[in-house]
Amino acid sequence: MKFKLTFWKFVFAVIMALGTYALFVRFTQGLGASTNLTDQFPWGIWIGFDVLCGVMLAAGGFTLTAAVHIFNIKRLHAIVRPTVLTAFLGYALVSIALVIDLGRPYRIWHPLVMRNPHSVMFEVAYCVMLYLAVLSLEFSPVVLERFKLEKPLKYIKAALIPLVILGVILSTLHQSSLGTLYLIMPTKLHPFWYSPLLPVYFFISAIAVGLAMTIFESSISSKVFGRALELPILRELGRVMMVVLGVYGILRFEDLFHRGVLKLTLVPSYEMYLFWLEIALALVLPLVLLCIRKVRMSAGGLYLSAVLVVLGFITNRLNVSITGMETSAGQHYIPKWTEYSITAAIVAVGFALFGLAVKYLPIFEDTEHAPEEANAKAIAAAATAMSHAGK
Repeated sequence: MKFKLTFWKFVFAVIMALGTYALFVRFTQGLGASTNLTDQFPWGIWIGFDVLCGVMLAAGGFTLTAAVHIFNIKRLHAIVRPTVLTAFLGYALVSIALVIDLGRPYRIWHPLVMRNPHSVMFEVAYCVMLYLAVLSLEFSPVVLERFKLEKPLKYIKAALIPLVILGVILSTLHQSSLGTLYLIMPTKLHPFWYSPLLPVYFFISAIAVGLAMTIFESSISSKVFGRALELPILRELGRVMMVVLGVYGILRFEDLFHRGVLKLTLVPSYEMYLFWLEIALALVLPLVLLCIRKVRMSAGGLYLSAVLVVLGFITNRLNVSITGMETSAGQHYIPKWTEYSITAAIVAVGFALFGLAVKYLPIFEDTEHAPEEANAKAIAAAATAMSHAGK
């Protein structure tokens, strides 16, 4: 096999080299040498981005599988497999990020046997672990089909609906519970982001981002792999995303008003600027774009709206976990280069594994069934020609 060095392969190699060195520093010299975390600021970008954003970005798995297998919206079936693959890779990489962030990573198995049912973190740990197992089973038909293992494939397909229901329950629990984690910090988290509705916000925004990531991933993969874009499906997802964003925006500003902190949104401060950045990216700009029918019906308009939603809610999760905590901690947290390097390496590995899976497994139905469809069309054309010849 001939290896051809391209620009993106070179970038990938550089990111992985820096990430590998940063990992070496992390596991040989500890968190103190590899991060800018302190006792006053113990959760940084590995929790804020790798875990909170990682779990949110993988939310398309439960939304799409629920729509297709529970609500029987079969026209969305074509994009279920790549979405489940994204969710599976996302949760697997979140688990790796947790191992890197833990002070004593070799104790990650402790919640399994030292159970504390009164802790939200216990619920999150169990839900993430169980949901990763569910996602691996939901994704397994792709692998079983590739290796023609008919018998186990039959069992998995028979258990698919219960698995999807279990996945939706687990996702609902831990997506909202990640917001619940911050309910114990009413005096530490800035009032822009602290709210009794935090679990609801985390859940609704996860649905919006799950839809946005599905549009983003379909748009990118159609260009990279030369596939036809499922534009009618993406338009439908765009309409649903517009409604979800509208509900989220109304709840968010009503909550700010009832808590008496809406006036703070006009008082210049570090937090105010980042709050409005989040609102502009996550709500204002995509809602304006999606309300314009011409934009909503175009591939470029849907892609731009999806990218804005993803960037906006990434900003939201970083605001909750970092920006909103800095005033009470009395310090600004700026991640060390090793923290950025490991995060970039995790994201790069996710992209690389997605590309390899698409190359070697039947992820997309159009390529999977292309030969059969081509044969069917050829047979139909031949039958028509013969009937005309008979006349």
